[in-house]
Amino acid sequence: MNSFVTLLNQFDAQGYLVLGVNLVLLVFARQILKLLYSTPDKVPGFNRKVMIFRALNLLIMIAYGYYRFFQDQQNKSTLLHILAVLAIVYFAYLAMHLAHAFWVRQYGKEREINGKKRFSSTYQTRMLSIFSSIFIGVIALVGVIRLLGFDSVLEAGGVIGLIGVFLALTSNIWGPDIFHGLIILNSDMLSEGDVIQFRDGSETIYGLVYKTKVFHTVILNIINNHRVMIRNSKLRDFTVHNLSRFASARGLRESLVFKIGYDVSPEQVRDLFETAYEKAAKDKGIPIEEQHQLEYGVSNTGDHAVEWRFYYYTKGVEKLMLTRQRLLQLMLETSRQKGISLATPISYTLNAASDIVGESVGVCTSSDAPDQQKP
Repeated sequence: MNSFVTLLNQFDAQGYLVLGVNLVLLVFARQILKLLYSTPDKVPGFNRKVMIFRALNLLIMIAYGYYRFFQDQQNKSTLLHILAVLAIVYFAYLAMHLAHAFWVRQYGKEREINGKKRFSSTYQTRMLSIFSSIFIGVIALVGVIRLLGFDSVLEAGGVIGLIGVFLALTSNIWGPDIFHGLIILNSDMLSEGDVIQFRDGSETIYGLVYKTKVFHTVILNIINNHRVMIRNSKLRDFTVHNLSRFASARGLRESLVFKIGYDVSPEQVRDLFETAYEKAAKDKGIPIEEQHQLEYGVSNTGDHAVEWRFYYYTKGVEKLMLTRQRLLQLMLETSRQKGISLATPISYTLNAASDIVGESVGVCTSSDAPDQQKP
């Protein structure tokens, strides 16, 4: 205990200031970062950012304590340089986060995603964040180079040139994703909170754009309820349907297809669709625009059945799958009440030998003549 008190007595005002500030920053690192982000729980790698800040604070405290008490006079200058480098890295990293939060709050778009308001990045905020990060990084790099003893311009230029060569050799890996990410933000065709549809191989994906980052875009799969990470360059190769950008004020126009037999009259089909539509309009759990008139029509006349399309409008695109399922369930229940089968009938033709009869004996369907005898 006495040794600890003696150790504290050796600190001057500068020592208490350095250790006190770093201790406060270490303890309140999470709260400080929460002030920079509107929705910190939705920020990818938020816990990792907190750990980096705390690790830098801890390293600064350890290096400063070692510098004051356990280092001899000959090596104190080297340790002091290391301490200064850690401080530069810490404040540069903090300044990048402050600049990004400032640009997003100043020039970002305020959107409501999953019932919560948040600021989303735009082309302007992303460009300003990149340029400010580069500016801060160059200043920090020059400061570190000077502290490490690269006083001449040739030496400093050589170190910076080496970093530039490394970035140039690896630009084909990270460059296209940054370029395409800026195009996505600048075109404003895919914004955070939009529901999109695209096809990746044999799989059709319905997802909500969660965040467009520097190298990739995070999408929430609304069917399987999980996150999908797609490179920005690959995402632009897909044909992406933005379901949240309506062509009219009515909303998204969707349709359901039903194959109904020829024995069902158009009047019966109309009665079926209107009854189901009225039930859907009364159900508050089905987000359809019930104020618009019912639309339906024949899309194909096949060999076995008539293909009818039932059209409806919706603005709740985030519940698109639920709306389809509820409407199909209502249509099934109504069809049973009306005595109309939604099963595709199978029709077949029985022909006698052409040299004996020379004409068709008859045409029937499996629904109305299941016990048809052979000729």
